[in-house]
Amino acid sequence: MRALLAAALVPTMAGAAAEPVAPVAPAPRPYLEAGALDPVAILPPPPKPGSPAQGADAAAYAVTRDLAGSPRWHLAIADVPSGVPRLLDDFSCAAGRRLEPARQPALALLLARARRDVVAVVRDAKAHFARPRPHLGNAAALCVARTDALGRSFAYPSGHATEGWTFGLVLAALMPERATALLRRARVYGESRIVCGVHWASDVEAGRLAGSALFATLVGDPAFRADLERARAELAGPADAPDPATCAAEEGAASPVP
Repeated sequence: MRALLAAALVPTMAGAAAEPVAPVAPAPRPYLEAGALDPVAILPPPPKPGSPAQGADAAAYAVTRDLAGSPRWHLAIADVPSGVPRLLDDFSCAAGRRLEPARQPALALLLARARRDVVAVVRDAKAHFARPRPHLGNAAALCVARTDALGRSFAYPSGHATEGWTFGLVLAALMPERATALLRRARVYGESRIVCGVHWASDVEAGRLAGSALFATLVGDPAFRADLERARAELAGPADAPDPATCAAEEGAASPVP
């Protein structure tokens, strides 16, 4: 299984890194006005040092260090890249069809605009709560390099979990017949940050809450709803199946986080 996962997931990242850099397109506009959603008012504060909740976070961090080198670890590595193209690829198996910006441009634009809202919500919350990441002050294994930039960035809520859960909710609304698989994959994507060692478990829980709040706000926006229907019409067309080997490896690796 480990060899299969490495063959199916890890080379995908290596290949992506070797591709030529495309010209940078202008960033799409977010759907929401600045301040439309206040994550600081919505999210509970992170656990306090010495609290039972912080103890549970520390225990989850410790036990997931034992996953280093496992199939679940390699899935966490594959889940490190974020952004619309990579997340469309990550959700392809759960969707039961290949998702790519070139195949579904209306869907890609919908998610790109929603991602701008994700970034704003996460940025404001992280700046307010200023929670240090779990790898600081120890030398435990991480699935990414220990960089100064990573150490300086804050943990709460998890940006990956917020983005993955928001996208999962959008895709579930577009493909309700695949909702269970899509939302399961969104959960697994967020939990990869716990496995990786760069987020506390409560950071990921807060990311799911932030994503749910953001999606609920987005559906009240007329432009978002119009783009949602364009993406729905696009997905009504023919579909190509995702790679079976990749999907089998992903399914085998997506065990619940201890």
